[in-house]
Amino acid sequence: MVLVGVGSPSALAAAIAAGQGRPAGDGLTAEIERINQRLATADEQLQRATIEAEATAEASRAAQADLTAAQSAAAAATAELEAAQAAAAQAQDDVAALGREAFMGSAPLGDAGVLLDAAGPEEVLQRAATMDLLGEDRAARLEASEAVRQRQEELDRAARAAVAERDAAARAAADADAAAGTQLAASQQAYDAAAAEKAVLEQRLKDAETRLLAARGATDPSAAFEQQQRSRLAQASAGAGALVDGRVTSCYGTRWGTNHNGIDIAASIGTPIFAPDGGVVLQAGPANGFGLAVYIQHPDGTITVYGHINQYFVTAGQIVTAGQQIAEVGNRGQSTGPHLHIETHTGGLYQNRVNPAPWLGARGISLGC
Repeated sequence: MVLVGVGSPSALAAAIAAGQGRPAGDGLTAEIERINQRLATADEQLQRATIEAEATAEASRAAQADLTAAQSAAAAATAELEAAQAAAAQAQDDVAALGREAFMGSAPLGDAGVLLDAAGPEEVLQRAATMDLLGEDRAARLEASEAVRQRQEELDRAARAAVAERDAAARAAADADAAAGTQLAASQQAYDAAAAEKAVLEQRLKDAETRLLAARGATDPSAAFEQQQRSRLAQASAGAGALVDGRVTSCYGTRWGTNHNGIDIAASIGTPIFAPDGGVVLQAGPANGFGLAVYIQHPDGTITVYGHINQYFVTAGQIVTAGQQIAEVGNRGQSTGPHLHIETHTGGLYQNRVNPAPWLGARGISLGC
């Protein structure tokens, strides 16, 4: 299940601040609010680092897809050119054969010797007809040879253009991959700094809230705090359905100047990921930008993508059912921290990436996005 908003930094403090005994806890309440504000900033920094890394991964993934398409086009153009070259060679052989026939004495159409040598009128007519057909055949073969030659020249130009496009796509893919690596390093540094600050702030928040509970008369402040946390977890996960046990950190949409094409759910490495609906596994394995990913096509045609996974437990062509474990959360590829990145595609893989929330919501998985 997805735990929407778990760790959200203000709700618990607000609930405490709304309680009794304000004089004893005014200072602690103010401290909690300050910590909450700093936690919100740290959370935003974490989200931004993750989304920026994923944006460069998307550019790298698109460049790799263009390269793959260009490689296929170049290979097809080369194969067609080779076939045309073989046909041209055969046509040249035909032309050479025609030349040899003429050189060895094949009579031109209308040669009186051929007709006068005939045994009678019927043979004269047969020989004339034969010579007419031979002339037409020679002309047709010469025309076909010229057409083959012209086609070869066209395909040669097309093959050169396809190879140039492939080489350009290869350079673009290499540049995009290098840019993604540079961006990942910068994002990782920002993420690590924000994560470290957040850990310190969360501990300070816990201490402040525990002291506030003690000031308001809790006999066992630590136990009371843990109980409140468990209650919040249960409330956040109510009706979430089966997907992954984690916290939504980024929703679908435009953030920091780039479009985030999926939903991010933070969870520890190894957390199980379950199929939200039945379907057929299209791919499972290495994926540019994602490190490892699983792609499932569902009965309604929607394709769901699960990226940055640690390992997968399905194979291409396998039928999966709703609730079946397909993978586990990881931190592979262009990722700044362990999380699941889920996307929904319609009209084919990477054709139209839409907000996953409505599709998941229709299957009982509420992400709060």
